[in-house]
Amino acid sequence: MNTVSFLITSFIIILIPGTGVTYTISTGIIKGKKASIFAALGCTIGIIPHLCLSIVLSSYIMKMNNTTFFILKLIGSVYLLYLGIGIMTSKTSFEITDSESSLKASKIIRSGIFINLLNPKLTLFFFSFLPQYAKSTGKYYITECLFYGLVFMIITLLVFIGYGLLAGLTNKFFKDSPKNVCILQKIFGIIFIIFAIKLAFSSI
Repeated sequence: MNTVSFLITSFIIILIPGTGVTYTISTGIIKGKKASIFAALGCTIGIIPHLCLSIVLSSYIMKMNNTTFFILKLIGSVYLLYLGIGIMTSKTSFEITDSESSLKASKIIRSGIFINLLNPKLTLFFFSFLPQYAKSTGKYYITECLFYGLVFMIITLLVFIGYGLLAGLTNKFFKDSPKNVCILQKIFGIIFIIFAIKLAFSSI
């Protein structure tokens, strides 16, 4: 029952649009369905450090490291702000393509990793979320948390791929309309800037 509850709750949480979802969807629209899978993979990999950190550290240690959290939060905000402003002020529109030869998988994955890696709130999320489902408080606590964390990552990957593939279906629509591409470029730029502002002013 605990596992079923975890699966349902995780699925609902992951469905809520965030920076990772936005990046995956935008990649799917711009680069196509295959690229969206790389984006989803990158965002999922970016979860790993937060997952490990949340399991190892105690709430006391987290509270004693507010300065570290603040610095990482600012770095994440600056990175998102950089992405948003870069998209909005770019002199060239998004290059909508469906050609597999134009894909740069490593770059797409790397960007996805950084987007989640530089979001310290993920650590706090796992820190408060996973212990609710780990029954053991002894030597098996870490094992249980790792298990639930791995399940969460698998669900994240599948949901993100689903988002990306659906977005990839609109690739042709935007490819045939430069005006729609320009509008899309501004929208995603604004969204990333909003995420940057929210992260910068968020509290622990």
